Amino acid sequence: MVALDELDHVEFLPEPEDSRILSAIDPAAVGFQGAWRAEVTGWAPLQAAPIQRRRRRRAAVTNGLIFAILSVALFAAWNSGILLVELSLPDSKWANEQVQLTDAAEDGLSGVGVRVCIVDTGIDLTHDALSGIEVTFKDLRGNSVAPIDYGMIAHGTLMAGILVANQHQIGAAPGITLGIAAALGTDENGENSGDEATVAQAIRWCHDTFEADIISLSLGGEQNLNAQREGATASAARRAVDAGIFVVAAAGNDGGPDDDGLVSVPANIPRVITVGATNMNSEVWGNSSAGSQVFENGKLRNHPHQKPEVVAPGVGIISTGNNNAWFSSSGTSDATVFVTAALALLLEAHPQYKPQSDSNGACIDAVKMALMNTASPLHEQGVHDDRSGYGELQALDWIEEVGSTAPDC
Repeated sequence: MVALDELDHVEFLPEPEDSRILSAIDPAAVGFQGAWRAEVTGWAPLQAAPIQRRRRRRAAVTNGLIFAILSVALFAAWNSGILLVELSLPDSKWANEQVQLTDAAEDGLSGVGVRVCIVDTGIDLTHDALSGIEVTFKDLRGNSVAPIDYGMIAHGTLMAGILVANQHQIGAAPGITLGIAAALGTDENGENSGDEATVAQAIRWCHDTFEADIISLSLGGEQNLNAQREGATASAARRAVDAGIFVVAAAGNDGGPDDDGLVSVPANIPRVITVGATNMNSEVWGNSSAGSQVFENGKLRNHPHQKPEVVAPGVGIISTGNNNAWFSSSGTSDATVFVTAALALLLEAHPQYKPQSDSNGACIDAVKMALMNTASPLHEQGVHDDRSGYGELQALDWIEEVGSTAPDC
């Protein structure tokens, strides 16, 4: 017999074949990190450039005596700020239009009644466009009770703004109930990163405490093909989807000639919805990660779980950042949130597919089949492509497909 206090230092990870079976793992054991864990990094490859508010002066009439008279009046007006005209800020509303989120919003959908949990760097609610937003916040990096963003470029705030911003560019699912778990932060290289155990803990908090319908993960880690078993983050995501909770995760940003052909972790888990990125021309972003349709054991992935499943806008996306500014960012992070938004609208329209106490993941399979059938193909042959998945998200078609076919689960 082993005393309970002797197990305080170990972690318990569910077996992939049966989540009721837990294995006790000692994190201090030699080789534990290399065999069980993957590096977890926030996907923000390029630091977002702030979009400055620009001002201009109205031209004055300059003609003889009138000029002299108006000069005095103009000087007074200049001091009062009357002649300062603020130009419109750029936006990326094209992204919502491109994937039918605008159409779904015009149908009256906003995500009301759907609980969405974002695991990221946190959130900065001092931004004007996030004022009045109610958030259930969990700090897993520090001890803050009030919402805070630990990212140097406020990555979590950028992602949240795509969903719920209430000024300038309205979020794609502003009616959701929002939970934020701060699990990532800025590392010594100025990039968003975090410990996998912390990210796994955040996913479990979204699942067990916040009771999310959707967990949005604009993050990912490298797959370790030599690992003896999956790591804590993958296990936490698998546990969530097997309980009927939708998990949407970034495919990764290592596309191009050096792409290893693997999506990130936990985007590699079959029932997770894995998202690549497109530009405003519906072309796959060059850095969007490709997926492999073969598991480590040689078995093939089946429809509708081939990786990535879908692509969505992720290039030059405008959203809320730190210091009350608007930022432009590119990455599969941004694309992930658009799919999260579409899914929130779908669950508002069809709440019977939300997780229940007896859910087993079958509803996720049904909803993903509808996603496969409605995504707009960006490839010429076959049902699936390693880079563009089943195609680009078409939110309203997806929602209507679920409604018309009423898939069983």
